[in-house]
Amino acid sequence: MRATPLLAAALTITLAGGLSAPASARSVPSVDPQVETPALYDDEAGGNANGDDPAIWIDPSDADDSVVVGTAKEGGLYVYDLGGRQLQHIPAPAAPGPGDEVGRFNNVDVTYGFAGRDLAVVSDRGRDTLRLYAISGGHLTDVTDPAAPFVFNATQAEVNDGATAYGLTTWKDSTGTYALVSRRHKTSLALVRLLPRPGGKLGYQVVRTLDLPSSFTLPDGAQWTPCEDPGELAQVEGMVVDQQRDVLYAAQEDVGIWRMRADLTGTPTLVDKVKEYGVPATYDPATEECAPGADPGFGGEHLAADVEGLTIYYRDDEKGYLLASGQGDNTFAVYRKERANAYLGRFRVGEDDGIDGVEHSDGSTVLNVPMGDFDEGLFIAHDGADLPADPERENTNFKYVSWGDIADELDLDVDTDGWDPRDRR
Repeated sequence: MRATPLLAAALTITLAGGLSAPASARSVPSVDPQVETPALYDDEAGGNANGDDPAIWIDPSDADDSVVVGTAKEGGLYVYDLGGRQLQHIPAPAAPGPGDEVGRFNNVDVTYGFAGRDLAVVSDRGRDTLRLYAISGGHLTDVTDPAAPFVFNATQAEVNDGATAYGLTTWKDSTGTYALVSRRHKTSLALVRLLPRPGGKLGYQVVRTLDLPSSFTLPDGAQWTPCEDPGELAQVEGMVVDQQRDVLYAAQEDVGIWRMRADLTGTPTLVDKVKEYGVPATYDPATEECAPGADPGFGGEHLAADVEGLTIYYRDDEKGYLLASGQGDNTFAVYRKERANAYLGRFRVGEDDGIDGVEHSDGSTVLNVPMGDFDEGLFIAHDGADLPADPERENTNFKYVSWGDIADELDLDVDTDGWDPRDRR
């Protein structure tokens, strides 16, 4: 039996206190990428590969042998080494029948030590399922139970309508290992427990769901609903769990960043809003775009919609930094992960030594663990407009950046001993 969603109308929406004053008018600092992965092309010749979200797997024997796993939608999964070289490619699943949607890998996260194996957990938005891959020696093997159920839908016809599993992050506590999954075109989040199955396969079961608000009461009393395509709501994609505090952060793209209990109980809190929050807009069917009206001034000051990838840099004593991609202006905002999530600054990933900068970034990930040439930790961001550009081919990839360079620009800490992702529980 499917879990019953919590009623969004019952949510009490509060804006977290403690946000510092807005950034000054000075330009946003830029950090240099050190490595980029090969270009992914979203056309038939390129296997319809469109980069989206990265995750890092730490090799238990030698961190220098760690690998990066990146999603490429219909192109499946790509595995890279710390120098950006491709090691493995895993195609997305074929359509189950004529006219059905093919596999489309959207988000990925890594969890350690489940049923004796490290896993890459992937949201397949084409099939409304999770795909589970065991990682050994940097190589991925599919261990998904063939009977794995849909996450949000009941029939293949519903899956084909596209309101499917979308964003994803993993979480482990004393009760088990979970994925938190968002739903495309909806405000829904699902808590999904991973389960061992016969024959070494792995499956999952939805524990509960929660619907975030789709409309909001503004300070002047007006009701505001983010403008989307007809029939769609303000969706969530970027998510990350603070593993030290069992707190989920979820990026509702046209609204802002929510903070809530990772088990999806309790009341979500809106930590920060996008600049466009509260701006009225009307969908124009001729252009298939939303035409904005006058800005009433109720938005935030740090995030330009869409707010996308979320990731956490951990420090000792349960301190650290929450990073968020502001896709609208190609910047990354940094907040404290503890207390009231005070805003600390923004940065861009610029161009350097033949590697172009990051634009239109979806997913990102960061780890404090020294690995390869990144002895102060590694930040990886999806680049939605890789260069050199080809007007006939959409080109994406992933950029690697030293955490030490980000820390220097924003006066943040480097703490390579404060967190071990293998010791989450």
